[in-house]
Amino acid sequence: MRLQAPEWPAEIWLKLECLQPIGSFKIRGAANAIRSAPSGAIDNGVLTTSAGNMAQGVAWIAREQGVPATVVAPEHAPRTKLDAIARLGGTVITVPYERWWQTMEEGSYPGVEGYFVHPVLDDAVMAGNGTIGLELAEDLEEIDTVLIPWGGGGLTTGIASALAAVSPHTRVLACEPETGAPLAASLAAGSPVGVEYAPSFVDGAGSKLLLPPMWERARPLLAGAITLTLDETAAAVRLLAERARVIAEGAGALAVAAAVSGRAGEGRIVCIVSGGNIDASRLVTILEGRTPG
Repeated sequence: MRLQAPEWPAEIWLKLECLQPIGSFKIRGAANAIRSAPSGAIDNGVLTTSAGNMAQGVAWIAREQGVPATVVAPEHAPRTKLDAIARLGGTVITVPYERWWQTMEEGSYPGVEGYFVHPVLDDAVMAGNGTIGLELAEDLEEIDTVLIPWGGGGLTTGIASALAAVSPHTRVLACEPETGAPLAASLAAGSPVGVEYAPSFVDGAGSKLLLPPMWERARPLLAGAITLTLDETAAAVRLLAERARVIAEGAGALAVAAAVSGRAGEGRIVCIVSGGNIDASRLVTILEGRTPG
């Protein structure tokens, strides 16, 4: 979809992953990981750790396969995402952020059986995400830049790997919220560094640090990272709703915020609108011209 306005420095296109059945790109990686699991691996169910979107993808595919799904979610996960997991039949365990991150690193949670689907560091998940890059190259010629929200890095790495193979001239820039931008800090330092992190309405992106293997995978694929303020991100959510009639969550609007700011440069730019699962109250606040606290 083309997003047009004469005042912008670039030709901006939108890849609307917010229109997926679960409102997010996460169904791609979840489907690939679970459907390609070894025989018998999912018999006791599946487990993932997620702020909401990957959880919905895993719950959707688990329901399709007829097995239970358990999700370890951070306490700040949006209510709209947790309710969606429940509607899909998933069981949610909410924990403090630190415990949630530990579960992501360890790939397990005490007392819970099931095949663990890592939301980021899973080759099958990244391959599923990479289909977005293949579709971009098929649907649009001469793409100069692709802007991708950075949460754990699985989306960015999957798309960037695909583009490196089929459209090597296209540069890839990651987009992070200022409330937790470890990739930008690490690129500036030349090695992984931690940053201060604060939960915000941009719940699908931003963290305190990088998963070490993801740094090694992503670094050679990226041309850089752009950090966006919460005000810029909220303005992009509002812009998408008013001009494109598209509902995006905070993380889903990061790429658009970067594109319209001019910091991604000129030429043909594709923004990955990664998801649209935003709480109604937060959306109302944004449409009223304010930034959610």
